Amino acid sequence: MNHKIEKQIGNNIRFLREQRNFTQDYLASQMQLRGCDITRSAVAKIEVGQRHLYPDEIILIKEILNVNFEDIFSIN
Repeated sequence: MNHKIEKQIGNNIRFLREQRNFTQDYLASQMQLRGCDITRSAVAKIEVGQRHLYPDEIILIKEILNVNFEDIFSIN
């Protein structure tokens, strides 16, 4: 995947997470409760575009943040 696109998607996730006043720890723990093996550090790397997202992670982030896929994948 294009690094610029990964960085934009990560920025979108961070923005949406912060809008809900969720911490990276909270997002990671909610994902863990739903069966995803992820750490706060991995969430931080996703948000800055340093780690790829897996499809199951995208689906969980969408559900936890209560957003649409368009919100996550919006490219400016």
